Order: sequence, then structure tokens, then C-alpha cells
Amino acid sequence: MTEYDLWKIFPRMPKKVTLGDITVRDGFQHEEKFISTAAKIFYAQEMILAGAMEIEVTNLGNPAGIPQFRDAEEVLAALRSDSFKKRCERAGIKYDEICMTAVSIREPAVDRAIELRKKGIGPDRILMMVSTDPEHHFANSGTTLSVYWKEAERCIQKARDVGMKMCGTVSTIWGSPITGATKLEDAVEFTKRWFQIGAHDIEHADHDGSASAAQVYRYFSMVLDAMPNPEAHLCHLHETKRVASASVLAALQAGITRFEGTLGGLGGQPANFLDDCPVRGTGEYYYKDPRYVGLITFEDLLVQIDELGIEHGYDVDRVLWLGEKMEKTIGRRLRSEAVYNGRTLKEGHPEFGRPGLSKLIQKLGEKPGQKAPTEWSPKAILPDPWGPAAWNK
Repeated sequence: MTEYDLWKIFPRMPKKVTLGDITVRDGFQHEEKFISTAAKIFYAQEMILAGAMEIEVTNLGNPAGIPQFRDAEEVLAALRSDSFKKRCERAGIKYDEICMTAVSIREPAVDRAIELRKKGIGPDRILMMVSTDPEHHFANSGTTLSVYWKEAERCIQKARDVGMKMCGTVSTIWGSPITGATKLEDAVEFTKRWFQIGAHDIEHADHDGSASAAQVYRYFSMVLDAMPNPEAHLCHLHETKRVASASVLAALQAGITRFEGTLGGLGGQPANFLDDCPVRGTGEYYYKDPRYVGLITFEDLLVQIDELGIEHGYDVDRVLWLGEKMEKTIGRRLRSEAVYNGRTLKEGHPEFGRPGLSKLIQKLGEKPGQKAPTEWSPKAILPDPWGPAAWNK
């Protein structure tokens, strides 16, 4: 007989996951209008109050290149404020267990994170990134891989000295928007390199929507075979072809327990235009239509996980409410379907029922719940032959 239980078919598949929110950083970095500091603080705090224990809150790189994050210190200060800590306490959230991340691609940004840490408002975790495609890596960091690896090694030690975690990102795992196909084996090797130089955890990133479910399952199976601690690995998927939900399921089946997304599926390549002025960003966009290149939609990811019966720790309705508000903040229809269509409720929607069924049942003399004529067998019996074979006689 076929086994129907997913957890028996895929014994690594988790029953509890951690879902990180990266809206305020990765989501907003692609927007071509400045998102107010008040909005950044609002969404970061509200997502924490909705259940986020891992959250990216800003980018500490040079504001000349990414002016969206010129308010990084203000955002961090608000999240470190006594007033917010008290809100968390009243909500029963253990503030000290929240992990706030700031992106720090180059060493000057790492040094800035360290100074903010010394001031008492710095992040708990910072992030650096390599791409298995040297061209993509150069476009993002402006240096070669060999030079960057040495820089990352120095930065990891600096971070450890002040009590900050360092996440190492591996990008272009399933393909590069610049050079095309890449090798999964290279990404596994880069993951090992990160751990070799002391990284705390690894973000495995599909930065342009290249991943397919089969290759996601293969890759994460390779990773967990080589480095079998799910807490050390994080799945970061972009959505350009509406197939990322299949890749999420494939990653779960491989044993991944940590995922991240953005409200409304926001995000993508850093904007090269802000308000009324071109900015550097990371150069020209890779995509024909940069409106549809963000991360997997957090609301839809959460509903998917919730309906699989996997524990996640979020107030789903509060997150869907925040998704609705985000559309007003951004000023356009975003990519979440769950915000519009909600969850599949076990209790259904009785208000949509057509009146009169109970009276009709009573009139016909049927029993409540009867689903077939009384003279039929209690269980269906397949004839022999049945279906197309019976019609082809």
C-alpha cells in the first residue's frame, strides 16, 4: 500500500519551523520611494508582536548607494527602546530571545554595526554574502571572491569579539541572472567555507527565482547530508514565476526548518532610483519587469505552513492584517493571495449556504447527513471493469 503520511515518507520533514521576517530590509530595499522611518519602525515592531523572533531591520552599508536605509540608527534605536521592550513584555514576548539582523555586506558596514553595538542599539546578527558566480559577486560587492573571503574572515572575528552573530549568505545556488547555470556542488562547498572561517549560520539564497522544487530538494538534501544541523541553515527564496511555494514544500521535505519572506512579496535588487533621483544601487536591474521580482510572500508562506499543520508561533490573522496595511504603505496591489482570500477555515463559511436544505431533507424523508440513496450499498463497490475499460467493451 502507498504511504500517505508526508512525515513518514520524508522523515527529515519538520513539525516546527522558524519563519523570519525581512520586510523592512530586503522588502523595502527595492522600493523606488523612500519608506518613512515611522513605517519601518511600525512594521518591524508589529511583526515582532505578531510572532517574529528572527527579523532583518536595516542595511548598514553606505547610504550613498542605498539611501533607503539612511535612517538605520533611528530604526535600531526604536527597536532597542525601553517602551518597545515593555510592549513585548506585556504581550508575553521574550525580548532577549529576538534576533535582530542588519545587513553588512562590506567591512565598513561591519565596523558600523560594532560601533552601534557598543552604543547599545546594534544588531544581534549581521550578514555578509558571497555568490558562487564571480560576476554576480563582483556586481554586489565590487571585489573578487578571494579578497572577499579574507575580508569575511576578519569580520567574523570582529563580530564574535563584541557578541554579534555572523550569517554567511550563499547566493546564485540555482543559477545566476548574469552568467546563467551554476553548480549545486559549488554552493555546498561555499557553505563549508563559511563554517570553516567561523560563520554562525548560512542563508541559502535564490536571488532571482531560478530555483525549482526538484533542485531545491536535491540541494538541501546535499547540504544536510554534509552538515546535518537544520538550525545552521536558512532558506531564502525569490518569487518570479509563482513556483516558490512548491520549493518551500521541497525544502521542508529535505529537512529545512528555517525560512524567511516579506510582506506582500516585496524586495529584490536594491533600487537604482529613489523618489525623484537615480541612485547607485547595484546598477541596472536584472529583470524585464522589476515590479514582480520580490521574495516569497510572507503571508502566503505562513498560511501554507499553518495549513500543513506545522508549528510556527505567529498570529496568522494579525500578519494578514499587516499585509493589508502594507498595500496602503506601498500604494499598490502586492503579491499576497492570502491577504485577499484568507485561510481555508475548517469550520467553513456557513453564511454562504443556500437556505432550505434542512426543510428539503425533512420533506423527502431523508436522514440528516445522508449522502447516497438508502438502497445503495453502505460503501461504493467498483464494478469490473470500471471507467474507460467499461466504456471500451
